[in-house]
Amino acid sequence: MFTEKLKQAIQNEYADYHYYVDMYNLTDDPYWKGFIEHVYEDEKSHYEMFQQLYYMLTGTFVQNLEKRPPCVDLKTCAKDAVRDELEGAEMYKEMLLQIPVQQAYAPLFVAMHDETEHAIRFSMMYNAL
Repeated sequence: MFTEKLKQAIQNEYADYHYYVDMYNLTDDPYWKGFIEHVYEDEKSHYEMFQQLYYMLTGTFVQNLEKRPPCVDLKTCAKDAVRDELEGAEMYKEMLLQIPVQQAYAPLFVAMHDETEHAIRFSMMYNAL
């Protein structure tokens, strides 16, 4: 069901935002900081868009969200992030085919595109570290 997938997307975006803030704090390299900051700002935006969409569909917000265990090694976290971002892009592609209202299209399309971009950024980071 679309709203259940949307609820999971909200959880994922919330957890990823906090995980990437942890990653940001593990490096002093301004190049990587710029990459990571770009990603976590996108994740925050996705979270907000999806919460708004969920509210529009259900009249409630998703609450009691959980963070992931903190990132403690930048290279390992970059590797995990590539996988997670690609899985997110795939999930949003599937959700696009199930949208119940036209207003769901734009946030899902933006998030799907951003997740692919994030995977590229983290892949580059992983390979350089």
